[in-house]
Amino acid sequence: MIKKLLQQILLLSLLIFGYYSAQAHHSHANLNRDDVRTYSGIVTRYSWTMPHVFLKVKAPDKNGNVVEYSIEMLHPPAMAKRGWEKKSFAKGDLITWQGPHDYNELRHYTGLSWAERKDGSRLSMTEKEEGIVVPSTDFSGLWKRSDFDPATGKAKFNPHYKPPKNWPLTELGQEMVDNFHEDQNPMVSCGNPGPPKAMIVPYPVMISRPNDKTIIFERELMRDVRVIHLDHSVKREEPSKLGHSLGWFEGNSLIISTDNFVDDLWGSHTGINSSDKKQLTEKFTLSENGTYLIAEITINDPVYLTKPHTFFHRWKKIADREVIQAPCTMESAKLYLQGG
Repeated sequence: MIKKLLQQILLLSLLIFGYYSAQAHHSHANLNRDDVRTYSGIVTRYSWTMPHVFLKVKAPDKNGNVVEYSIEMLHPPAMAKRGWEKKSFAKGDLITWQGPHDYNELRHYTGLSWAERKDGSRLSMTEKEEGIVVPSTDFSGLWKRSDFDPATGKAKFNPHYKPPKNWPLTELGQEMVDNFHEDQNPMVSCGNPGPPKAMIVPYPVMISRPNDKTIIFERELMRDVRVIHLDHSVKREEPSKLGHSLGWFEGNSLIISTDNFVDDLWGSHTGINSSDKKQLTEKFTLSENGTYLIAEITINDPVYLTKPHTFFHRWKKIADREVIQAPCTMESAKLYLQGG
């Protein structure tokens, strides 16, 4: 059946019909932005997984040979914001899509600008309206990393895709930075670091207060929730990546002190590990209008830092919705790595 449909696609000239200048919505350096094509084929797999959602599609290449394309998109929360769902496609679906091709013609890998289903309905990579954003008065709600200053429109809080500059690193820490490569990312083996790295990734975080003794940080796509104990008499558990966090209020700021960690790959920041000696102090402050959350983060780890270091971060309040969770698969992680 699939073979017959593919033959029909080929005979009806639904294979690639040229190059398009539509803006691609994928940041991987392996994609040729000047080589945007339109393809049609049959879905062999649709995976709602981490690090990125992806499709596998059997379709004709520009020479008419039926091959299996890999189409990599964004992580599930970002795709949900663009109207995609876990069941947007299924194996056997007819699909037409547009996206930039890999620079390597022998590699059947593309990005995606839009995808059209058999019924003509189309999904794109354009973000939908967030809905009504309700300002927070007590830190609760859903927050997304905000790198830009709304007053100037310029970057104020630098993205964290590479190791930070000007940190007071030990020889071991500096060696890690000097030898940094993206394939060291724990995500390529489906690993998740603890804080502070876990607090500055691009996925939204839900803050809730289930009772007067506890504050919960639930990061999307990370099943382990971080518990902040306002009751300082609570018993410590075994050391972990998340550590043991005690919180208290000073004026309109929430202070969190965390220790009891284990050694953690990239547990300090992108490209910098952390040790079981790590100590963390965080100060979270709401903006006056309750739409921004500013963090002052101080990390002390004598294995990787010569002295404590403080850096800043910020989140923007977004419309509340259910927290999205999705499994990480090694297949998706491999595509993430191959995409550069």
